[in-house]
Amino acid sequence: MSNQHFDPSLTPEETSSREETNFGDILSNFEQQHRDAASGETVSGIIVSVRPDGIVVDIGRKIEGFLPLTKWTETESGDPAVGSPITVSIGPRNEEGYYELSTIKVERPKDWTGLQRAFEEKHNIAGTVTEQVKGGFRVDIGVQAFMPASRSGIREMSEMPALVGQEIQCRITKLDTEKEDVVVDRRVVLEEESAKKREQAFADLKDGAIVRGRVRNVMDFGAFVDLGGVDGLLHVVDMSFTRVAKASDVVKPGDELEVKILRIDPATKKISLGLKQLQEDPWSVAARSFQVGDRVSGTVSRLADFGAFVELLPGVDGLIHVSELSWNKRVRKPGDLLKVGERVDAVILQIDPAQRRIGLGYKQALGDPWEKVEERFPVGSTVEGTITNLTQFGAFVELAEGVEGMVHISDITNEKRLDHPREKLAKGQKVRGVVLEADREKRRIRLGMKQLEPTTVDTFISEHQAGQTVSGRLVEVRGDRAKVELGEGVIADCQLRPKEEQPAAAERPPVASDVNSLSAMLAARWKQGIEPNVKTKPTARAGEVRSFRIAHLDPAKRLIELELAS
Repeated sequence: MSNQHFDPSLTPEETSSREETNFGDILSNFEQQHRDAASGETVSGIIVSVRPDGIVVDIGRKIEGFLPLTKWTETESGDPAVGSPITVSIGPRNEEGYYELSTIKVERPKDWTGLQRAFEEKHNIAGTVTEQVKGGFRVDIGVQAFMPASRSGIREMSEMPALVGQEIQCRITKLDTEKEDVVVDRRVVLEEESAKKREQAFADLKDGAIVRGRVRNVMDFGAFVDLGGVDGLLHVVDMSFTRVAKASDVVKPGDELEVKILRIDPATKKISLGLKQLQEDPWSVAARSFQVGDRVSGTVSRLADFGAFVELLPGVDGLIHVSELSWNKRVRKPGDLLKVGERVDAVILQIDPAQRRIGLGYKQALGDPWEKVEERFPVGSTVEGTITNLTQFGAFVELAEGVEGMVHISDITNEKRLDHPREKLAKGQKVRGVVLEADREKRRIRLGMKQLEPTTVDTFISEHQAGQTVSGRLVEVRGDRAKVELGEGVIADCQLRPKEEQPAAAERPPVASDVNSLSAMLAARWKQGIEPNVKTKPTARAGEVRSFRIAHLDPAKRLIELELAS
């Protein structure tokens, strides 16, 4: 209760406000005195509860203390049990209101003799940071000591004021009893503790283990991950199965990650970590998903002189070799047809998941122009195209997209013998030709141009009609037929025996219904003095010049048929 007297002149509101102010001051003073009395004190307590992050301890005060599990493991080997006694050192209050506890018993020298012993034996001692001064801090270790800012363990200037009022562990680095000059070092204690934690953490880690950590620093080549006192390197190549340009594209400082320990080097204390190793290998997915001959779609991820890489799945690239880009065009570099980021279709030509290789064909996805070439360009048909290339032996003619035919030098013209196709043709010239051969398997079409040039036979046919009488020389006689030369290069076929003297068509055996006709024919031949079934002797000989009647002309087949003129 307060000993202040009641003032009747005050209103109820003013009276209540003054009472609250006085009570707040009293509580603040009480807590300050209690904190000063408790801080640094070593007491025996009882464990009242165990949390995932620490232990709550009854230390005989109105407020309980809290011991982090990391502090417990530094001095104890077993698990904490509720109800067990524990000796702790009391520190300041934390954010939850608990007293911070430590199982490390730190002495607080009470006189200069104790300070001298701690200095000589390099013992850690307890102290309270009382104020921040120029260049460092004042620390109460039983006497006033100075702690340089560089040895405080604080890296950022903005964090230094928060150290005031804290209970710390430090080590005396300078002691002058005559001048009462004492210098302490907190950083060396923190570094030693950190080294112990690293050693313990390193000893607990195993190859292949999956651990959690926090990203501490990120560089272009990778990220350093704190695994609980020891750092591991997560290299950029082990972050993802996809291509990662820099580590900051995947992680940032403060990220909590689950990673796999790939390698531990006991000599150098280096730990290599992997993030992608916790995911299914995309090449295993590719092995299940893709087959040779499948039509697939992907994005051009990279271009090289020898081909283009296409991402089919995250982490799975296929290669389109430069030779598989076009059916007929000679592609010097993939960039002439494709560009990075372009979406393309392709056909899987080969797949080897073990070697992480997939061969793709770009031209195959466009369709093989030679698939039905024999139907599109049948032998004997007349075609038209553009000359794409001239060589010593002939000319190449583009008939359709992806389909070329070749005109041999001997099939270019009838006019004269050529030494080189360029004497008659030029690149880019449009020409017509006849298909002489079409072979889909060999991807070859042979063309002839001279076959479309007018010949002496064409000229003769155009200048004559059936029924006209012409002169010619017999050049070959075979039975009833002969070859007749009507002019230079003009050869006709002649029937030597008149039609009425020829036997019935195909010498068919007579049937009963034709008996009368057959008898009449034999009687007629008997009267003419021709014995039946007896062939007449040839009435013409090779080399003779005779007169002939044109029986038939066929311009398309360049065919001339003659009969002996009577």
